[in-house]
Amino acid sequence: MAIGLVATATQCSSWMTDTHLVYLGLGSNLGDREEHLRVAIQKIERLIGTVVRQSAFYVSEPWGFESDNHFVNAVVACETSLSPLRLLKETQAIEREMGRTQKSANGVYHDRVIDIDILLYDDLRIDYPNLKIPHPLMHQRDFVMIPLAEVLPLCVLGGHA
Repeated sequence: MAIGLVATATQCSSWMTDTHLVYLGLGSNLGDREEHLRVAIQKIERLIGTVVRQSAFYVSEPWGFESDNHFVNAVVACETSLSPLRLLKETQAIEREMGRTQKSANGVYHDRVIDIDILLYDDLRIDYPNLKIPHPLMHQRDFVMIPLAEVLPLCVLGGHA
């Protein structure tokens, strides 16, 4: 059974007015992968908020499924006034706009033009059926943790350094 974040009306209204620091993981393994990441970052700037830090691009093997297509991954730190659920909607809209047709579900992954994951949102912990922050699998993924460490140095996340 999922436990949801309980937020007061004051906290909910602050999500709409204050600036929050979010970390987004990006990946692409189809087409011009680096260009897809650059376009996604431009769309994040336009629709979500100011990108204040960006990692280098890293090449990685597919995780959780078989494919001949390697990924290019990056992490961006972004200042946003969007609430966590609105941020999720915007990242999913960017994915759809860029041609992503399938979302990974129930541990079944596919090749994709773009994938944008919300890794961290301030220091919030959220456990909704459709949104989990911090991202529950990020500690298992070097393609997330290496670029995240680049934009969030000396981080300790959930007991992991």
